[in-house]
Amino acid sequence: MRLCHCAFLLAIASIAVPARAETCKYVDDEGRVIYSNTPNNPPKGAKMVRCFSDPAPRPVPKESKPQSGARDGFPKVDGQTQKKRDDERRRILEKEIADEQQRLEAARQKLAEQEAIRTGDERNYQRYLDRVQPFRDAVANHERNIEAIRHEISNLK
Repeated sequence: MRLCHCAFLLAIASIAVPARAETCKYVDDEGRVIYSNTPNNPPKGAKMVRCFSDPAPRPVPKESKPQSGARDGFPKVDGQTQKKRDDERRRILEKEIADEQQRLEAARQKLAEQEAIRTGDERNYQRYLDRVQPFRDAVANHERNIEAIRHEISNLK
């Protein structure tokens, strides 16, 4: 019974060991690129271009003590720099909301124009709804964008 457990643990341990592999790049007769991890057995009709070895494992950096006032290892930014960043972000968001409101008005105008038109092949009301729906979707999309930008502005300090 114990021999069976030892053999099982040995099999599991051998699987968990990472294998170093070499990957090769090949090009076949039709110009397709093939990557293979078997350099001794290349794909038929393919010419080897280059082989790559696995990169050496990077050393894990030692944890350094965060700077004073830092949170989660990020350095603290002085108040004036952060205020400049926030002001710039607010300016950008306000410009975006103004542009989006212009696009919303244009979309509403196009929707109103399309709703006012009834073509002869739209005796079936569903055809009218299908034609007008993309314009309604555009209006709804611009309204959602404006709401999202307002939400972002409200999150600013």
